Amino acid sequence: MTRSPDTSPSSTNDPSVSGNQAEATGGVERFPVVRITAEGETRLEEDVVAELPVTIILNDRELVTLLCYPVDLKYMVVGFLASEGMISGRDDIRLVTVDDQRGIVRVNTAKTQEVDADVIFKRVISSGCGRGASFYSAADVSELRVKSDLQISAGEIFDLVNRFQHASRLYLTTHGIHSAALCDRKDILVFGEDIGRHNAIDKIFGKCILEDISTTGRFVITSGRITSEILHKIARRNIPLLISISSPTNLGVRLADTLGITLVASVRGKKMNVYTHGQRVKSTG
Repeated sequence: MTRSPDTSPSSTNDPSVSGNQAEATGGVERFPVVRITAEGETRLEEDVVAELPVTIILNDRELVTLLCYPVDLKYMVVGFLASEGMISGRDDIRLVTVDDQRGIVRVNTAKTQEVDADVIFKRVISSGCGRGASFYSAADVSELRVKSDLQISAGEIFDLVNRFQHASRLYLTTHGIHSAALCDRKDILVFGEDIGRHNAIDKIFGKCILEDISTTGRFVITSGRITSEILHKIARRNIPLLISISSPTNLGVRLADTLGITLVASVRGKKMNVYTHGQRVKSTG
């Protein structure tokens, strides 16, 4: 896998962040395959997306290992810690060091208190790709109700989702990656991708935290199905609208309703399902 020094703005301009990152174009490996069709067999090579176990060490204590696509690891880890309530923002971070050769990300926070052992044992293995982990229960997000006067038209959603679906060259090459994006009504503002749908969302939020990108009045588009842990991440950032090209689970719908989040899913072509808080979506305009 091709690797290069991390030259993203958040690393070169911020002494609190250091380490190397894999190039986005280098995160694949080619394998020989035998393709079988009704016409017969063909031998060729196919690109396969990279997967790496990444261990987060928080204040010198091992926290968790995530399976992920080894790009933008600092964003993923910062977003993960924020989603789990272990940091609230950039001011809480003293140092982030990324060792993507060994799959280790070390984070030192301004307050160096250790994570309570009870929190570690409360870990939930989340559903889906990349075998994500979470440290919350439904009770943890019961007070995170989102309030927003955001309004968006169905046409704007269809346009943004269409652009979103064509934004990942890696998906077009491997069909093995999830994507997530922070958007306003006109543009895709931050884009992230990972083998785990939850990691992809953590990457966009981590970038927002490290680069001071506001999430106020903005919303998220994701390629993955909407489950309760995804709603947990969205509510933590006070996001009023979540859009997916995939489908939700029953708990995802119920939690979106409880949290005041507009849930739009199964967006395909010129069709969508609005599950909760539909007052934010105008069918015309």
